[in-house]
Parts: sequence; C-alpha cells; structure tokens
Amino acid sequence: AEGKLYYMTVDPAAFEPMLHAYNIADRKSEDVVTNVDDYSISADGKKLFYNADGSMSIVSLAGKVNPSEGKLNVADMKVLVDPEKEWKQMFDELWRIERDFFYVENLHGADWNGIRKKYETFLPYVGHRDDLNYLFNIMMAELVIGHNYVGAGEYPKGINVNVGLLGADYEVKDGFYQIKKIYTGLSWNPDITAPLMKPGVDIKEGEYIVAVNGTPLDSKTNIYSLFQNTAGKQVVLKVNSKPSINGARDQTVVPVGNDRELRLMDWVEGNRKKTQELSGGKIAYVYMPDTGGDGYTFFNRYYFAQLDRQAVLIDERFNGGGSAADYVIDILSREVINYWKNRDGAVMQTPQAIIDGPKAMVVNSYAASGGDLMPYMFRYKKLGQMVGTTTMGILVGIYNYPVLMDGGFMTAPRLGIFSKDGKWVVENEGVAPDVEIEMTPKEVIAGKDPQLEKAIELLLKQIPDKKEIVAPKDPVRAGN
Repeated sequence: AEGKLYYMTVDPAAFEPMLHAYNIADRKSEDVVTNVDDYSISADGKKLFYNADGSMSIVSLAGKVNPSEGKLNVADMKVLVDPEKEWKQMFDELWRIERDFFYVENLHGADWNGIRKKYETFLPYVGHRDDLNYLFNIMMAELVIGHNYVGAGEYPKGINVNVGLLGADYEVKDGFYQIKKIYTGLSWNPDITAPLMKPGVDIKEGEYIVAVNGTPLDSKTNIYSLFQNTAGKQVVLKVNSKPSINGARDQTVVPVGNDRELRLMDWVEGNRKKTQELSGGKIAYVYMPDTGGDGYTFFNRYYFAQLDRQAVLIDERFNGGGSAADYVIDILSREVINYWKNRDGAVMQTPQAIIDGPKAMVVNSYAASGGDLMPYMFRYKKLGQMVGTTTMGILVGIYNYPVLMDGGFMTAPRLGIFSKDGKWVVENEGVAPDVEIEMTPKEVIAGKDPQLEKAIELLLKQIPDKKEIVAPKDPVRAGN
C-alpha cells in the first residue's frame, strides 16, 4: 500500500507482535503499531484495520499509529440480518467455490450449471440454517467424491447438557447397576483421565452404585440421567458390595465429559496383549489412530519399544487420516544393510532401529483419507499382506477455502491422487485387503477379533527360524 510493504514480526523474548512498514523506495523499515493480533488494509490502501490488546481500531495509513486513536465501539453494534437473502448469497458462493476449486475442471462430468438450477428451486422452502446445510450436502453429493464437506453457520442453537461419565461399563443385576468393567487408563499418558482410578477413590469391579448425589439408583432409573451436568464436578456415589443401599459407603468422584480415549486405549492395549499372547511374544503390535500427530506418536511409542520382536503388525482400523504417512512406510521399509562386531559384545547391525521380519496390516472400511493412502503405500512397497475389509476410499486433499457469509464452512476437493502409470487411484475405490474378513457383532461381543487373529496367524507362518548372526573368521591382513 502506497509503496510500502506491511509485515509482522514477533519478539521471541517478550512475545510482542509488531506491525512494520517497509518503504520499498528508500529500503527503510518503520514500526507502525505493537501488540497486533491481526490486521487488514483497505482495498484502496488508505486505511488500516487492526486488532490489538483486545480492541479493534481503524486508522489512516500514515506512519506510526497512536494506539489511542481509531478505536471502534462495538459493544452496542447490531446488524439487521435477512436470513433468506444470506442463504441465497451463500448458495451462489458455495456453487462458485466448488466450480473454481475442484481438483479437475470437468467436476467429474457433472453438469454443474444444470445442478445449480435443479437445487436452487428448493431455496424458497429452506426454513432453517440446518435445512440449508442439508440442501448443500445433497447438491455437492452429485459430484460423487469424498472430503466434500459443509457445516456450521449461524443459527439458534439448543442448550447442550453434558453427561458425566465414570469410564466404566455397567450391567443390571438383582435390580441394581453393577460395575462390570473399570477402564484404568495408562500410567504413561496422564492426559487420559480414568475417574474411578484417581487417588482416594476406592471402587472395584463387581460393586454396585446405589445412589448418586443422594438420589437412590436402581434399575428403574437410567443411570446416566443422574449424571447430567456433572462432568468435571465432584459427585458423591453410594457404593456397595451387595445390591442394597443398606451398608453402602460414600465415594467422591469427578466424572469426565468424554471417555472415548479411555476406551480406545483399553482396546489398543487389549490388542497388543492379545498379539503378544497368541504369538508367544514374537509379533509387535502397533496401532495408528490417524496419520497426523496422534498417529505418529502411537507409531513411535509402540514400534520402537518392540524392536526385539521378529515381526510387526500394523493396525490402522478406524484410522482418521491426516497427512501422507510416508515416514511410517519408510521406517517399515528399512532392511539390514550390514553387521558390526567387536571383541566381546553381541553382533550389531545397521540400521539398528528396525524390526527385520515379516509385516502385516489390518484395515477396515472406517479407515479413510490418510488411512487409505497408508495401505496403498504399504502394498506399493510390497511390505506384506493386508487383512480385513476395503478402506473407505476418500483420498482427495482439501485446504484453504473462503468462509461463507455467516461463518459456515465448505470444502471443494482440490488435490486428486493418481498412480505412476497415469491412473486415478483409491478415490471411490478404497484399498482392498489380501484376505477379506468381516467383523460381525456376534464375534465382537464374544471378545473375538477375527481380523487381528488372522493377521497374527499369517505372520506366524512367515517368521523364519531364528538364526544367530555369526561374524566371519578373523581377517588376516598383516604382511599383505
């Protein structure tokens, strides 16, 4: 603006963001305003809008800014909104974004102009922002592609009531709720809270919860109804070793609002122990919940902690995707290149941090995106067999889209995948396993995991007899 380039820096010591202006003609920089969280320059280059210290200001672009000038009073600001007009504008905007950002110009052969006419006829009947999202969804579905999302927006929202959870399973016995299982969490991950395992809490599996905050509880009452609005708050339970309130003791607990991670880790650790048991300690089990930060944390923790195993099983079922897991594939692809010998110690190898043995992967139809790509790369590198069901088949990239007028969001898949031989792959197809095995409810309820068990069976057949690596005879080099 006006021959100057505006940019921000952050002082790492004081953490004070500063807006600067660099004069291109004389190659000099000047400070404009400090503690800026965000800024924007008007289209004509005359005005500066910025957010600093919790307030917003608009000032003229003329050298250093006086922080006391131009402050906006937005406390009483109100805007009259005509939802129907906004919905029409957002319909047009979404249609344009999809048209302009989609990864191929032909939009999968869809008549996008005709589709617009088809669906805009429903606009007069939209009566709620959720209706609009529904209309967007069915219109975008005409493109037949994954990662095509729409959501949020501005509309009246109902009151959400949390339900406190104890991280436990219950069963009704003798007319009361008995604790069937307590999820214990992991000592190495304090971020996963197990309410019934906290210090000072003395509650065991097999005991009965007979009252919550003074309200008697038996099988006629839904146990969760007594835990509304209790997440993160102290709750007094009456607990008894028998199905009766007589003789019950008080226990104070703090329920959590979500116990998904607690249950996930119980499942992961159960699979690891089952793999160890069924393989006699020969196979490493590594679960990857996604191909983002959590996935890499899981991989690094579980893979490198089991380098003494003779084979490795990668479980990527329910993988939520994220990035391309080429790092994981690179590690799994490592092979022994050479060995090292010293005078007295054991033979060593390069590289050291590998499991140099057969590999397998367990997949299912809930693994998607990065969870589609990882098995695709696993097969491309010929690392081993895959067991389970075909992955979801949504492998297109999404990033950086304009926000809709009322803060709603949408995506337009803009990064498609094709193979080295010039064919579109994975999207709408998924990655099929080598051995297809379904997980039926009956088997899961019975504690079985046929997919995991089959993968272990295949690996055990491939593990070679363990051979000791023996160094060659001492070389004779003197006098040569």
